[in-house]
Formats: sequence, C-alpha cells, structure tokens
Amino acid sequence: MSIQHERVRQTSTSRSSWIGFLLVFLSAFCFACKGILIKLAYQYSIDTISLLTLRMLFALPFYIGIAVHLSRTAPAPSLSVRQWGLLAILGITGYYLASFFNFLGLVYITASLERILLFTYPTFVLLMNALGFGRRVTRLQILALLLTYAGILIAFVGNIETTRQTNVLLGGFWVVLSGLVYAIYLVGSDRVIAGVGPQRFTCYAMMAATVPTVLHCALENGLQLGGYPWPVYALGLGMGIFVTVIPTFMMAEGIRRVGSGNTSIIGSIGPIFTIILSTTVLQERISWQQMVGTLLVLTGVFLIGWRGTKPAA
Repeated sequence: MSIQHERVRQTSTSRSSWIGFLLVFLSAFCFACKGILIKLAYQYSIDTISLLTLRMLFALPFYIGIAVHLSRTAPAPSLSVRQWGLLAILGITGYYLASFFNFLGLVYITASLERILLFTYPTFVLLMNALGFGRRVTRLQILALLLTYAGILIAFVGNIETTRQTNVLLGGFWVVLSGLVYAIYLVGSDRVIAGVGPQRFTCYAMMAATVPTVLHCALENGLQLGGYPWPVYALGLGMGIFVTVIPTFMMAEGIRRVGSGNTSIIGSIGPIFTIILSTTVLQERISWQQMVGTLLVLTGVFLIGWRGTKPAA
C-alpha cells in the first residue's frame, strides 16, 4: 500500500512539473510578442510611458474582475501590513519598473537585441537564489543555462543591425537593468505566491503596478492618452490581454510548480520565439546561426523539463 501511495505521489509530482513547464513555455511565447507589438506601436510616435499606461489600463479590468471572483469563491488570505507591503513592492518592481525600463530600451534598439539582453536575467535569478537563500545550483541547471545562453548568442551573431538602432549602449543599459529588476521580482515572488496563491498574487501585483504607472503618465504628459491612430489602441489592447493578462497568470502558476530558477531557464526560449515573430511580422531573414541557436536553446529547455519530471532523491 505504501509503495502504491508513493507511486501515486511521484506521478502527481511528475504531472505537476510538466504542467508548470508547459505554462512557462506558453507564457514565454506570449511575452516574446511584446517587443514586436511595442516596435509596431512606436511607428505611430507614441511615447514610452503612454504606451505602457495603455497596456496596464487595458489589462486592469481583467485583474479586478478575477480578484473579485476569487474573493467570492474563497476567503482572502490573512496577511500582515508588512506582507501586503512586500506584495505591492514586488508588483511595482516586476510590472512597473521592469516593464518601463524594457519599453524605454526598445526606443533605442531592435526587438531582437532587446530579447538577447533581457535574457541575462536567468543568471541574476540563479545568483540571487544561491547567495540570498543558499540554494544549490545543480550541474544540470548550469548545463541547461550554458546551452540556452550559447544558443541565444549564436542565434544573434551577425544579426545585430546597427542601422536600425539609435543608441545601442543606452538601450542596452535600460534592457539589462530591466532584466535585473525582473530577476528581483521572480526571486521575491517565490515565497509570496506560496502564501497568497498564484492567481491572487498576480491580480494584486498588477493592480499595485498600475498605480505608479498612471501617476508617472500623469506627471509626464498629463495622462493625455487620446488622439492616437486606432492601431495604437489595438496594439495596446493586444498587449494588455495577450502579452499581460494571460501570460502573467501562466507565469505565476509556473513559478509555483517548478520554482523561479527553472522558470527563468525555461523562459529563455523567448528570444527564439522573437526570431520567428520578427521574421513573419517584420519580414526579417532567418540565418543559419539562428537555426543552430534555436536547436541549442530547445535542448536546454528540454533538459529542464525532463529533470522536472523526476522525483527528488
């Protein structure tokens, strides 16, 4: 009976890990669309904070509605003032600061370069977990990280078109800073999600992030969000739903199931999705370096997913 119970437990753990892997994988695809949509919106001369505000405002009703629904189906968690404050700080960090720095970097560099620079964040996550929480970095994580980084670098060798970039150094600085801030959010959210639940955490974090976003826009341009061509609002709506609401819920649940370290590595497939999207939407050419890089990244992602199905020793 005990052996059968153990097998059931292992099967449940395996299924949960693979579901988490799939959720992170799909969220990476959605997030990969972000740079493409932002670059399309910038063609209509909209400034960074106004575009980010449109994204957040389009997404906000969904988060409020889901939060209200959750409050009716189950009692809200009993959190201290300090815990609520931490949750708000994490939301502002991950969805306002990281997003704003990312949007700002895309003013100066291409979507492809933005992806490669942004995905320095898995290194930050693993280092923070190792130094701050004493978590051991496994050999397989190191191997998967090396494979994904090697694949990303190879994919972009010879494909950085400086003619399309106005200031590589400045744009690169903002994107790498965005990756660092996002890593802080990922690491900090691990334990908070466990206490609040992934859905509630996402709703509360996004609502908290919307406040400074709107205030920033009000200070920057008086919250003047009218008068743009209709494609700007269509792109903003797309970013609000398909690049914000849907992937943030998938990402939060994925973090709960596989942890922030594995999430950061699995999510490294995002740049490969960006290559495909850049080719189909922006009509960019795929090189052999991109194909080789895609194979290496997918190999690294598979290693993480395969290890996640094995019970702990």
